[in-house]
Amino acid sequence: MIVQGAVTIDSVVMLTKTGIALFDDQPLTIDLDQVTEVDSTIVSMLLEWLRATQKNNQALHVVNMPGSLKSLIQLYGITELIPLPASEDALHSAS
Repeated sequence: MIVQGAVTIDSVVMLTKTGIALFDDQPLTIDLDQVTEVDSTIVSMLLEWLRATQKNNQALHVVNMPGSLKSLIQLYGITELIPLPASEDALHSAS
């Protein structure tokens, strides 16, 4: 699933519902490369998606996270819930 545009309080409810409707028995990859703007509501959306996939014993993978989302995840201390991609973790550890 490719998420495009702004993920803010104005769009997050629709995006959350759209994402959950796409979940099936397969692992799901969320591509955030085309996200143009985020606020803290993107974190709640991703957590909701994680709950939905875990409930169905599915895997959720998030790729191409914007820097602002990575910062929010680290700020909230939830990297164990929404892990940063492995290569990016290594970059942060090395700095």
